[in-house]
Amino acid sequence: MSQYKNIPDFDSLPPVAGMPQGCAWGFFRTSDSANWKDSDKDGKKDVHGCLNLLTPEVIKEAYKEARDGVSFSLNYPMDFMRMYSPRQPTEHKVITWREDLKMGNALILDDAISFNTQSSTQWDSLLHFGHQATDCFYHGTKVTKEQLMRDSRAYDPEKALPTLDHWHDRGGLVGRGILLDYRAYAQAKGIEYTPFSRHVITTADLEAVAAHQGTEFRQGDILFVRSGFDEDLAPLDGEQQNAKMTQGGWAAIGIEGTEATAKWFWNKHFSAVAGDMLGFEVYPPVNSDGKPDPGAHLVLHQWFLAMFGLPIGEHFKLDELAEYCAKVGRYSFLLTSVPMNVPGLIGSPPNALALMVEEIVSSETDYITVQPGHAMTEVEPPEPISAMLHSGSPGPERLQRGRRLGHRLGETRSTAFDTCVL
Repeated sequence: MSQYKNIPDFDSLPPVAGMPQGCAWGFFRTSDSANWKDSDKDGKKDVHGCLNLLTPEVIKEAYKEARDGVSFSLNYPMDFMRMYSPRQPTEHKVITWREDLKMGNALILDDAISFNTQSSTQWDSLLHFGHQATDCFYHGTKVTKEQLMRDSRAYDPEKALPTLDHWHDRGGLVGRGILLDYRAYAQAKGIEYTPFSRHVITTADLEAVAAHQGTEFRQGDILFVRSGFDEDLAPLDGEQQNAKMTQGGWAAIGIEGTEATAKWFWNKHFSAVAGDMLGFEVYPPVNSDGKPDPGAHLVLHQWFLAMFGLPIGEHFKLDELAEYCAKVGRYSFLLTSVPMNVPGLIGSPPNALALMVEEIVSSETDYITVQPGHAMTEVEPPEPISAMLHSGSPGPERLQRGRRLGHRLGETRSTAFDTCVL
């Protein structure tokens, strides 16, 4: 993280000719220079955007979120979006060697899958949604679809296009994820809404959720916001999904799409953002008159993808993770994600996992034998705390735990106890 200390806030970013204040082109360096202003040295452009904030130091800290614990898949089935869409639906074809390939009589099955990368849980690359006024993508990139469809040796030999396959050059996405559970917060505060409406989640709401959960923001965090949209949509068949969306005029809950919102996100220095929503930001967006308009351009997509280099994730499966976070009272975790390694890839299933330390909590009064003058330490797993219980033999001091104890697996540390029983 040393090369990204004292990051300029939104209003202090150096101006970029022809772009609005707050455009971050040129911020993330690609040379070996210690000066981030040399980012375009030798004509090479950055392709990773805010993923650059996932430095070795940040990743090492993220590993502390998960050791010998539990994991959650954050991926919906590829065909969970069954409602009407102009995008291609997922098609899965099973191929037999016997009948289809005529390759002998062995019992062997292959399969072929065809899908639109926006049809389920996915990351948007920095080439998914451009800056509409200038008709360009991140770092001013202009590219044709023919160029993106060339093979890996021809399409981008200089690695200058910010596509998802280049995530593999940095080992995928690994960092500290944090979940802001807006649905649970709204239920706790008596805020009623349906996800199938233009219900706006503001940055003030996000700050309130973080405070309610006791969640701390750190530079390089991967932010997840739970709204309940996908978990309410997923159980429905295609007709039911269509009916649900039609009832709401095809509106959907999301983050408020304004420049002020974009400013808040940049100033938090996230490495990526994602949610369980239709498009992360509220839909439909508003037009120049401030009125909701399906024909208006999405605001945050332009700021995040085209101007910040901040990847957006949509339709992430967050319900099981949220349930566990509420159970243990902690909303941070190790996040790993590896998109498909396809040259020129614009969107991809994330193959995302959230890994957490399993908290062991005892609500009973336990008696633990220690020798006088020795510090009490928590045991290494897998030895359970019950293995140390003692009925109270004469001589040694007995320490009574009069409070709930939760310890992280894989750690041994000196522990203070509330009550000493001699």
